[in-house]
Amino acid sequence: MPAIDSLLRTLLERGGSDLHLTVGLPPKGRISGALTPLNDQPVTAPQMEAYLKEICPPARWTDFLERHDLDLAYEIAGLARFRGNYLCNHWGQAAVFRQIPSKILSFEELKLPEPLKKLCHLNEGLVLVTGPTGSGKSTTLAAMIDYINTNLSRHIITIEDPIEFVHQNKRCTIVHREVGEHTRSFGDALKGAMRHDPDILLLGEMRELETIKLALGCASMGMLVFGTLHTNNAPKTVDRIINAFPSEEQNQVRVMLAGCLSGVVSQLLCKRIPKGRCAVHEILLQHEALPNTIRSGQIANIRAIIENGRSDGMTTMDQSLLARVKDGSIAAGEAYMKAADKNLFTSLLKPGELDGGH
Repeated sequence: MPAIDSLLRTLLERGGSDLHLTVGLPPKGRISGALTPLNDQPVTAPQMEAYLKEICPPARWTDFLERHDLDLAYEIAGLARFRGNYLCNHWGQAAVFRQIPSKILSFEELKLPEPLKKLCHLNEGLVLVTGPTGSGKSTTLAAMIDYINTNLSRHIITIEDPIEFVHQNKRCTIVHREVGEHTRSFGDALKGAMRHDPDILLLGEMRELETIKLALGCASMGMLVFGTLHTNNAPKTVDRIINAFPSEEQNQVRVMLAGCLSGVVSQLLCKRIPKGRCAVHEILLQHEALPNTIRSGQIANIRAIIENGRSDGMTTMDQSLLARVKDGSIAAGEAYMKAADKNLFTSLLKPGELDGGH
């Protein structure tokens, strides 16, 4: 058994989501959102190298030594998969491992909003799941792909770095491709995918200009493209895509995005009462006013479209937070800290709640 397995098993036994390894510090796990030491033994440099090298293919280890950065997937059979990121810092080699559950959770198990199913039934367009690192974007996307796999017949190609959730074919044919393992880059994989007759493309992350450009092109050509971005709400997501391009191309991008943007789901994780975490969502769906709003650059008006679209299944992040406070899932202080309009939650706060009283 690889030496790192004992740390990963301890992390899972304690309900953690991420393992952090740094030379000179004890192994730490993110448990209910907080970093907690898993033992009191600092990791030495030789231990670190042994942990990381033992589970890394030789060619990729050589790549890590050259580049000082590496993403890879690691699996403890029958228990869980992990997305590992190797890096180098001031103290030497380091790594973070994010748990990817072996079991793909369903809509019902995750308590995802029903309007997200509308996005799964689309035939074309661009659907973005956004949020900060660690907000559960991949888990939500996996549930959406699983719903499609269970209920529809589609050809799905996923392009990830690394592969996270592995889907078994149900009604769909699903092809998983890993950047660095099965293809050189997201761009190469996307160009190839255009010739592979997909109905749906899933991009692990839209990081670079070329990837964003190709994703827009695929969505405009009649494919349904799912992707992720590190943005906190729908207006910022639209701005992020447009501003990724040089200024002379932005008008053309606005036209393309107006024609193909089908939905934005922004997600945050909050501390659940009494323990654990729960997701809250902002949801933007297709609306007759949305294309012109994007084309004309009036991005701030997207907020009004969401607020006026509640009957269609749209919701702002603040509305979602308020619903979770009212049903007892999260504390008012937690919602207050995450809210855009904090006045919505001021009257719900208990005395001392923002001082750690909750």
